[in-house]
Amino acid sequence: MAVTEPLTLDVRESLRNGGEPLPLIMKTVGQLAPGQSLRLLATFEPLPLYAVLKKKGFTHSATPIGEGDWEVLFAPDRETDAANVKFGSRPDTDVSGWPAPSEQLDNRGLHPPEPLVRILETLERLQPGQVLEAINERDPVFLYPELEQRGASIRVDKRDDGVYLTIRRGGDAS
Repeated sequence: MAVTEPLTLDVRESLRNGGEPLPLIMKTVGQLAPGQSLRLLATFEPLPLYAVLKKKGFTHSATPIGEGDWEVLFAPDRETDAANVKFGSRPDTDVSGWPAPSEQLDNRGLHPPEPLVRILETLERLQPGQVLEAINERDPVFLYPELEQRGASIRVDKRDDGVYLTIRRGGDAS
């Protein structure tokens, strides 16, 4: 069987210009030949993307390449049947029975991955059942699989001035 060269996708300029490259990354992953790897160039180590692509059947190896930039090779995991793995979607949750938010974050003006890191760090400080409200400039697509993994629930409201998130920490609420 012939080895296919990795497909290179450079999203650094898009990220520096405030873009959200996840749709392009996922489209590119969907266009890979069987057994082909993706070589991704980014302005930060895309930690949340690891979980997203793991669910699609990929392993990763990351290398800093200078000036804060990273090269990440996503290779098909031979032990995973990627055809049976779906990219998760965001739940749209009814928050009417939730308590008032215990914490509020305005993440506008921050560059990735700062909004994601702030949200996850704040969520970890909350008690089970408590609520966090956050405003982001962009849809935090990398956040959703992280919240699902932690058993949290989320409501997303996209508005002209930002993406409003209402997140309830998972676990037994006392």
